[in-house]
Amino acid sequence: VQLVESGGGLVQAGGSLRLSCAASGVTFSWYVMGWFCQAPGKEREFVARISWSGGSTSYGDSVKGRFAISRDNAKKAVDLQMNSLRPEDTAVYYCAADSTLDGRWDSWGQGIQVTVSS
Repeated sequence: VQLVESGGGLVQAGGSLRLSCAASGVTFSWYVMGWFCQAPGKEREFVARISWSGGSTSYGDSVKGRFAISRDNAKKAVDLQMNSLRPEDTAVYYCAADSTLDGRWDSWGQGIQVTVSS
């Protein structure tokens, strides 16, 4: 599975960005998809997760109510809408896939930088 993120960049605090992840794989619609982030000097942390159908989502505590994950199985894409951005959201954001449905994230994108200025 190959994952390619796009849509990152620089935004002012309070602004919005939409990240997209394009995926390969014939059976994309079966995959659980997620987003993670890693700030300098910190561990990679969970941001959001979406089930294969899109019917179930979950979020990290720091982004609940501000971020929304969605997917389009026909386009093999998963998006992360980020609203009310804060300087502490500054990080490299990674798209991830659980393509074997064993609860482990087995495929990762290369990451994309999001910088929120104060």
